[in-house]
Amino acid sequence: MKAPIKCENCPSNSSGIFCELHGLDLEDVDQHKVINKYKKGQTLFVQGNHPFGIFCISKGNIKVTKVGADGKESIVRICHGGDIIGHRSLFTEEHYTATATAIEDSEVCFIDKSFILKMINEKPSVSLNIINKLSVDMGKAETKLSSFHQKNVRERLAELLIVLSKSHGEAISDGRIKLNLKLTREEMATMIGTANETLIRFISEFKDENLIEQDGKHIIIKDEEKLSEWANLPY
Repeated sequence: MKAPIKCENCPSNSSGIFCELHGLDLEDVDQHKVINKYKKGQTLFVQGNHPFGIFCISKGNIKVTKVGADGKESIVRICHGGDIIGHRSLFTEEHYTATATAIEDSEVCFIDKSFILKMINEKPSVSLNIINKLSVDMGKAETKLSSFHQKNVRERLAELLIVLSKSHGEAISDGRIKLNLKLTREEMATMIGTANETLIRFISEFKDENLIEQDGKHIIIKDEEKLSEWANLPY
């Protein structure tokens, strides 16, 4: 049986909220975390439940989804190694406003509320890192809202691919970027607010324009500059 991964050896330590802690401080975190492994499709928490702590992603990808009044589910964001989830509801003392589900086999650490509040009070770096992540999340939400109001579906899809290339992209040969993330067409459609049929049509259009190609279930961006132009983004 493998020993649990310590925080100092975590593959996402450098981008996590404890990245500036060392020695005994990190050992203290190790003593207060619970390491959970989630298979694809397993749920970390459910919209409407009460929060008891925060989740730190060590490796894998987690989708955060929200069910609207019409009963339809939409993906709010995709979180990966180094990200934290469940923190907003914890600090506002509200029930979870979304559901978190693994979209691939993932490893996530849970830290209870009392300990994380203690760290926030005693370690300014932890507080600042949490504030930074909240600020980044807010900025992404504002950008997404603006896109929904100001851009058409083709532009939103191009923007989504560029955003995913920044968070999950791997540079391969000939300047191409492989998205190391397997999303279904339904999931991608909810992220840009369109129907599956429309999404599929524009993906085919992007392929015809030689902007993207596919390797199995992975999308490969062939022309990032042109795709940025289609998304009306500064390159």
